[in-house]
Amino acid sequence: MPQDYNETINLPKTDFPMRANLPKREPGFLAGWEQDNNALYHALMKKNEGKPLFVLHDGPPYANGNLHMGHALNKVLKDFIVRYKNMAGFYAPYVPGWDTHGLPIERQAIQAYGMDRDKVSVSEFRQKCEEFARKHVNTQREQFKRLGVIGDWEHPYLTLTHDFEAKQIEIFGEMAKKGYIYKGLKPVYWCPHDETALAEAEIEYQDEPCSSIYVKFAVTDDKGVIEKAIGTKENVYFVIWTTTTWTLPGNLAISVNPFFEYDLVKVPNGEIYVLAKELVNSVMQAAGIESWEVLATLLGSDLEMMKTQHPIMDRESVIITGEHVTLDAGTGCVHTAPGFGADDFIVCQKYNIPIIVPVDGKGYATEDAGKYAGMYYEKTTPIILDDLRACNALLAIEDIVHSYPHCWRCKNPIIFRATEQWFCSVDALKDDAVKACHEITWLPGWGEERMTSMIMERSDWCISRQRIWGVPIPIFFCKKCGKPLVNEQTIKLVSDLFREKGSNAWFEMDTSEILPSDIHCECGCGEFDKETDTMDVWFDSGSSWAAVIEQREGQPIPVDVYLEGNDQYRGWFQSSMLTAIATKGIAPYKTVITHGMIVDEERQKMSKSLGNGISPQEILDQYGADILRLWVSSADYRQDMRISKEMFKHLAQNYLKIRNTARYILGNLEGFDPKTDMVAYNDLCELDRWALMKLNDLVAKVIKGYDDYEFHVVLHAIHNFCVVDMSNFYLDVIKDRLYCEEKNGVLRRSAQTAMYEILDALVRMIAPILCFTADEIWQAMPHRDGDDAANIVLNAMPKVNPAWAFAEEASSKWDKLIALRDDVNKALEEARKNKVIGKPLEAWVTVYADDETAALLETVPADELAALCIVSKLRVIRGNGEGMQGENLPVQIAIERASGDKCERCWMYVDSIGQDSKHPTLCARCAAVVGE
Repeated sequence: MPQDYNETINLPKTDFPMRANLPKREPGFLAGWEQDNNALYHALMKKNEGKPLFVLHDGPPYANGNLHMGHALNKVLKDFIVRYKNMAGFYAPYVPGWDTHGLPIERQAIQAYGMDRDKVSVSEFRQKCEEFARKHVNTQREQFKRLGVIGDWEHPYLTLTHDFEAKQIEIFGEMAKKGYIYKGLKPVYWCPHDETALAEAEIEYQDEPCSSIYVKFAVTDDKGVIEKAIGTKENVYFVIWTTTTWTLPGNLAISVNPFFEYDLVKVPNGEIYVLAKELVNSVMQAAGIESWEVLATLLGSDLEMMKTQHPIMDRESVIITGEHVTLDAGTGCVHTAPGFGADDFIVCQKYNIPIIVPVDGKGYATEDAGKYAGMYYEKTTPIILDDLRACNALLAIEDIVHSYPHCWRCKNPIIFRATEQWFCSVDALKDDAVKACHEITWLPGWGEERMTSMIMERSDWCISRQRIWGVPIPIFFCKKCGKPLVNEQTIKLVSDLFREKGSNAWFEMDTSEILPSDIHCECGCGEFDKETDTMDVWFDSGSSWAAVIEQREGQPIPVDVYLEGNDQYRGWFQSSMLTAIATKGIAPYKTVITHGMIVDEERQKMSKSLGNGISPQEILDQYGADILRLWVSSADYRQDMRISKEMFKHLAQNYLKIRNTARYILGNLEGFDPKTDMVAYNDLCELDRWALMKLNDLVAKVIKGYDDYEFHVVLHAIHNFCVVDMSNFYLDVIKDRLYCEEKNGVLRRSAQTAMYEILDALVRMIAPILCFTADEIWQAMPHRDGDDAANIVLNAMPKVNPAWAFAEEASSKWDKLIALRDDVNKALEEARKNKVIGKPLEAWVTVYADDETAALLETVPADELAALCIVSKLRVIRGNGEGMQGENLPVQIAIERASGDKCERCWMYVDSIGQDSKHPTLCARCAAVVGE
């Protein structure tokens, strides 16, 4: 009577699902991690107490809206590092933080609550800003947690907390004590829309159309030089060039380079223009002048202190010299308005030229602008152009597109405007800061040059802002003489006050309530006013190394890692560096890692206006957090990261390769207990030892990838291992052993031992990246003594096992065996196309080889070679024969259809079928297993 042998086959069994269904399953895992007040994170910290400290200090995002993909990229990269370091033998805490002051919060709060900043009290305005910030801290916290990011979420740092503000005041006080803080009149970036000074880090450049104009300034006093050179001083004009017409009312001088040659150029209408020799042709072309005569050539130094008449203002413009004048564009005669430009301001100071600023903080022209007073600065441009035409001062006008600075928050154009501001002297710090840069590890390496060049090119840092929502600058002013008061005593008073009541107290309390009555100015006055400006938010976050790392965590600087986007070289990286160098004399970090920006498939910046934006929530809803984390690890984050919906479809397929490798192994470990069923290494089948050797190679590559912060190397190595070494080869070859050998026999246990070691190492290696999936696998697999079954992150990273190393000869042998398999597979495919066979087990294979190759192949039993190639029989014959020429080995491969019967259980065509009378349809191996 026919027997059913299906029940005797060891088919895979597992509850681990093939379909991940991550969007629905991940929240369940997250809930488990968070139960009992974030139990997983705190268990991790407790487990790692006493291990070497590793600190990644979190750069704070603004608490002003939902997360975008840049946030996701940043926080997931940090989570890779924190999870890995905690699994690699370190105590690696992670304290997330938020930037909660400043213009970004103000603008959003005004919009959210419909406030008019000029109509609500300071207290109410600040209360609403704090309310808004805290609300979005909570929103972003939940969104970060949904990404799988672990950390001390119950106790993040916020720049608005009393302890943080108090420490920030102390940092400011220490810098003031050392003389790094000063107040001065200088041109700064100014946003008329938001009515405040801006830092360089708050500026972005956009292309916009403008009028490029050439304007004639008539010479009124040539110091006798021009008349001596050409016989007349009449009808002579200096021609300036500008792309900001509205700044002309601020012109007080014209700058020339003392070392350039300047031609006196006569044109057909009789006018004579002073132009840099190298720029004459381009100016004439712009003016449409086809012929001209050069009357004489003078050095720029010869022109110094000549005077010209301003064409539209009742004042003179003096000719001065400066090496900031270049030949890149224009005329070589630079329109100089010291109230509107840094170079202009500096060069005019050398000549004691007074500073006028004919535009106010809201962008409206002042009385210094004459007839244009009261007009918004941009609206003056067409009127000024008409006036220039009317007085015949406009030589030429061209429509061009230029790159112009804009406020990165409100997106409106900014202006350069000289105002009195508080500054930190970067000049006083730059030598020490640059020296510190040389001792820091920069990833990528170009970061060092970028940081040092930015510091070297900067003279000061404008730290004051004309805002309400921020940490006030803790300086008092004498009501009598106006002298500022800031010293150790006042700083301590303010710091202690903020630590107790917060910075709101500055605005709510009278000065007399803050300062004791015995404090007097040098002039004897005991009455003071308070500074109304607040600090630049970069000063807030730039103080976090002191307020969080040193004060809260009690850890010394420098910390191990700062990691942010590549825009932070002029932002948080630099402000942190400057405050630390100023107060401690050292950098706050040992390593700086930067990631690129998010771009679409066409490498366009993601934006709502282009309609190419993708939010993290979209990815979470469709694919889950692990697929988003896979994207973060899929490419070199140090460059701009491309993203598209098609990309996530592809990544989801790559994810399944890893997941299904784990699932297949889990299915074949059913009934396997590593505590009792492991086979000793020396008793393993050679193929299983080969698999462990390949695992060793993978572990080495992955650990190095993590240590080098090259997560794309980690992912690609793991994916390649799962697809090439496992799915395409090892797991395919051992399938017969797993399914058909005796369930508890050494051959099957040998394969299971190797698979268990592979899965155990694999799940640990993917844990920092695929945190949810790794935990899911960990919960589904058996464990050995010493494992912490609660969560994979509570366990150690795998290490290279020296006992699993292969000698070079053995490794070479297996490379050739795999090459043979590849050649046989090509021959089988050809035979299948020619209808010689159907499935590979229907094939008998003959391999013709030279003596050297044959000798190698003969070291492996014929049945093992057949199993390696998954055919029913394989024989090796020395010499040449007919068949397909091997591509990888010097062999010929002949394929014939197997003759005889097929084993009903293993489907092999072998000679031993029917030898057991009790099981006439089985091969000898299967009959023995069934008999057992």
